[in-house]
Amino acid sequence: MADLRTNYLGLELRNPIIVGSSGLTNSVEKIKEIEQAGAGAVVLKSLFEEQILMQANKNVAQSEAQHSYPEAIDYISNYTKENDVASYLELLRGAKAAVSIPVIASINCISSSEWLTFASKIQEAGADALELNIFVLPSNPKHAGAENEQVYFDIAMAIIKEVSIPVSIKLSYYFSGLAKTMLKLSWTGIKGIVLFNRFFSPDIDIDKFEVTATNVFSAREELATSLRWVAMLSSRIHCDIAASTGIHSGEDVVKQLLAGAKAVQIASTVYKNGTGVIGQMVEFLDQYMEKHGFNTTADFIGKMSFKETDNPAAYERVQFMKHFAGIE
Repeated sequence: MADLRTNYLGLELRNPIIVGSSGLTNSVEKIKEIEQAGAGAVVLKSLFEEQILMQANKNVAQSEAQHSYPEAIDYISNYTKENDVASYLELLRGAKAAVSIPVIASINCISSSEWLTFASKIQEAGADALELNIFVLPSNPKHAGAENEQVYFDIAMAIIKEVSIPVSIKLSYYFSGLAKTMLKLSWTGIKGIVLFNRFFSPDIDIDKFEVTATNVFSAREELATSLRWVAMLSSRIHCDIAASTGIHSGEDVVKQLLAGAKAVQIASTVYKNGTGVIGQMVEFLDQYMEKHGFNTTADFIGKMSFKETDNPAAYERVQFMKHFAGIE
């Protein structure tokens, strides 16, 4: 068997397949099953800054009708936050005690203030690394792009000062200058960038007049977006890249590694096909390496990146001129 190990965020993974933050990783039993299925690491379901603060504010609002002194309000707010964080830390400690693969904590954050104390506690609880899922939807016409992007740097710089474990940032592609932003983020001291995070996609029920969810799971067709950017930037930035979204098979894993990803994150395919798909991916990767004579993943990671490929311009092509020329 080939050596499937990879180094991601300074952590040695037995293979590059990580089960990403999701409902698949919200209990110790599920995480144990993921390890047994063959995954190289796991990212815990996110601790949401918004959810914690919203619940705290709700409890405070309910309490204001009963208490007239500020000490009670402060107590209720802080208790709510501490209670939510305590549940998350319990999951983290339980996972660390139950499995031997790296356990990466996750915080879904929108600011660089309230949640910083959460991060310190997560480190103390034994997380091997911390993934920050950051997204500022550029929907406010009063905010310039630079203002939106500054949030990412504020968060990155604040967290690097707060913890010593490796930190990665999961990004979207909603940037006016994604390449430059990633390069600058890689200078902050973070150890990795995950491309790309997945969002709630709204739809409308035309009879009930309700906003509903659509495209909850990724499709394999979405692979191309992350593949392009992984290939173009993996050799240009100063931290690791993990690929995410649209990875549904062992072949998809190999493509992202060839593009330069040190690891991949999967979730939708596990929801659709069960944890058995993890073993299938591992087996495909092993067979692929044997077929091409690769002894380690380092032998081919980045082999088809922008820097190494014979035709780097192919990754920057945005028009279909070559493919549709002459079609009537």
